[in-house]
Amino acid sequence: MTNEIKTDVAIIGAGSAGLYALREVRRAGRDFLLIDRGPLGTTCARVGCMPSKVALHAGAKWATSKAMAGIGASGVEALSIDLAATWARLREQRDFFAGSGASKARAAAGDKLIEGTARFLDPTLIEVSSPAGLQRVRARTVIIATGSRPVMPGWLDDVRDRVITTDALFELDTLPRSIGILGLGAIGLEMGLALSRLGIRVVGADLAPNVGGIVDPVLGQRARERFGQEVELWLGTQTRLERSASGIVMHADGRKAEVELLLAALGRRPNVDSLGLEAAGFPLDERGTPRFDPTTMQVGELPVFIAGDANADRPLMHEAADEGAIAGYNAARETYTRFWRKVPLGIAFSDPDIAAVGMRFDALPTEGVVVGTASGDKNGRARILGATDSLLRVYADATDGRLLGAAMVATGGEHLAHLLAWAIQRGETAHDLLALPFYHPVVEEMLQAALQDIVAQLPPRNPYPIGLAPVEHL
Repeated sequence: MTNEIKTDVAIIGAGSAGLYALREVRRAGRDFLLIDRGPLGTTCARVGCMPSKVALHAGAKWATSKAMAGIGASGVEALSIDLAATWARLREQRDFFAGSGASKARAAAGDKLIEGTARFLDPTLIEVSSPAGLQRVRARTVIIATGSRPVMPGWLDDVRDRVITTDALFELDTLPRSIGILGLGAIGLEMGLALSRLGIRVVGADLAPNVGGIVDPVLGQRARERFGQEVELWLGTQTRLERSASGIVMHADGRKAEVELLLAALGRRPNVDSLGLEAAGFPLDERGTPRFDPTTMQVGELPVFIAGDANADRPLMHEAADEGAIAGYNAARETYTRFWRKVPLGIAFSDPDIAAVGMRFDALPTEGVVVGTASGDKNGRARILGATDSLLRVYADATDGRLLGAAMVATGGEHLAHLLAWAIQRGETAHDLLALPFYHPVVEEMLQAALQDIVAQLPPRNPYPIGLAPVEHL
């Protein structure tokens, strides 16, 4: 007879969302079980944001060393790099991050961790298969936090043996001399730039007209011009593939390129298709993902919650943490609380960074919006840093200057994006922010310039200098 264990909360998945959920369940004093099919360690740490940033850092270091002749250095041409050693050191750092996540999961769960594959028999009854056999878990509430995996479409089957995903990229012992990349969203662009800066020829292709998920057409043009200097970009077109004796030949619009290897960076798919959701009575959308309330994380009317990449809503680590906390809080209680979601924030660490904050350009109202623009060629610090191609666009309400959103291609964009996210979430206006101090010379002065551009387009507010107030009005 299959052993059945009863618990208050069953959490399926020990990644970022699952661990933040577990924190809230423990805080509430509820009994729990944490189920994970392995390997332990978050997607971010194993194959996502952390190893990709190590690769970008290595690429930036090497590219900088090769460019030192521009400041008068000599002998630069004698420098060489062992890419196998570079990638081995990347894995060392990756293993540290992944190992830390795995240790946290084991420490947090203790003997409440079950390592095995979960499948729903009904919404609160889970069958877990492991080398030790089958177990059944009956829970009062359940949290699905099973993460995601790279998309590998069937149309790549003919060249599958020469195609990798980001799950395999960091495991390569030898990097190719040339690589094609299908999909130039954040991860595809980041890895393309990292490899190009390490001296590898990169050809990047995407059906979209812009890289990094950019929707603002002005920024899209700037990004194409900037990153096209480092990566051969094939955008807004279908790419056809065929085998060659030594790799893959890419074709698109009369262009042709032969590469040794192809990286499929075509997005990620939620790991929910093996959970038996449909048979267990879950409400699913057309993609087979559970329908849920993003303010409670509850799936339909069931005592089940879904968080992180598993729900395919906001597949970013900081969002997974928030969603896991919401799911864990509600799963541990009899009544469910709806939570405000934070302002959307996305960053590609492309240097110059691509970042989007708050309302996207394609979601802005057709009227009643002003755009403040600032370019790096007008910013002293950006000129010093060789970042004159930086561009910031801030969207604001045309009546009161309240910030709605922003997007940028900018050196230091990761920092500008955070400042703007905080300001938008607090409901700040351009006038409010201009009343705060700005140092000189700093990249943040680009934000000051964009805000001044917004104010110049608004009705006059008072006779005093912009950003200053007389003492009697303080």
